[in-house]
Amino acid sequence: MKSIELDYSKRCGEEPNKGHNRWHPDIPPVVEADPGEDVVMQTRHAFDGQITPTTIADDLLGTDLGLVHPLTGPVFVKGAEPGDLLEVTIQHIEPAHWGFTSILPGFGFLRDVFTEPYLVHWEMNDGFARSSQLPGVAIPEASFMGTIGVAPSRALRQEILLREDELLRRGGMVVGPTPEGAVPAQEPFASEGLRTIPPREHGGNMDIKQLTAGTRLMLPVFTEGALFSAGDAHYAQGDSECCGTAVEMDCTLHVSFRPLKGEAARRGIRFPIFERDEYFTSPEMAAPRRFIAATGMCISSDGVNQSEDGTLASRNALLNIIQLLMERGWSREQAYCICSVAVDLKVSEVVDVPNFVVSAFLPLDIFED
Repeated sequence: MKSIELDYSKRCGEEPNKGHNRWHPDIPPVVEADPGEDVVMQTRHAFDGQITPTTIADDLLGTDLGLVHPLTGPVFVKGAEPGDLLEVTIQHIEPAHWGFTSILPGFGFLRDVFTEPYLVHWEMNDGFARSSQLPGVAIPEASFMGTIGVAPSRALRQEILLREDELLRRGGMVVGPTPEGAVPAQEPFASEGLRTIPPREHGGNMDIKQLTAGTRLMLPVFTEGALFSAGDAHYAQGDSECCGTAVEMDCTLHVSFRPLKGEAARRGIRFPIFERDEYFTSPEMAAPRRFIAATGMCISSDGVNQSEDGTLASRNALLNIIQLLMERGWSREQAYCICSVAVDLKVSEVVDVPNFVVSAFLPLDIFED
């Protein structure tokens, strides 16, 4: 067994031999692992210690986003080569006992609506997360890694830079390479490393809540040894993580690896896939028995009909479920946080033009009253 242990009194930049917060193919590995060997990795929460149990909402205004997504690793997997699929078996995730959900101005799906900072502190014990900021809410544990992936190749890194720069020039929301806060801090990593905000072909910040223990994640390999890293653990999350954060936490991840030789190249697989053999969480939460759902369609608030616009339909579904929660006595910010950690957005249909339908499902069993 190999392990990477952290000093949680320090930030990622103070232990640069154990982690990084940029993607770059030349970051040296922390450990090497044989196929099938267990690897235990302690990880820091997404904001790298900037948010603590004593943090208040106004403190969020000083958050340095250059530090986000400290990742533990890389792990060099012996035998993994470009063109392989790296099968990552998520053996176990040990959650922390404290976590948080935040609304950060300028970030999140409804960032134009929610412009003030808000913070929920969670205590996680006995399989549930509870918060004094959300009394009567108990979110069942379903821990997974929000950010998990392998290093891009030099060629893929350049391809990503070019396409994201082109998107930025078209008005897209893109965070390009920034040396401020980068780990490693030295060049060329600081200026060349890809930010971890978006997911890409090599994995990364995918925020897929079904990647709980027992899931087998298959990642296309782009570099020798794959150079696997993970961080940004979540105790629980709704599909969409709409406010920008889930129940964020530190954790200890147990994984093992199996290179599937040449499978990515042979099958033309360029993006991650995953599989499992049982429910990813309790059946009652995987397919809620009791729920209320709100629908959204691609019709704007001023009555303009857009054609086949999944973003607008998703936005409307969320705004409508937030309204239902507010009718039950929650503030708008409380409702948004509840949606981020528990509400699932599902694409109900995409064929009845011009209107897509997205449904926002709220499981009622999260309420203890």
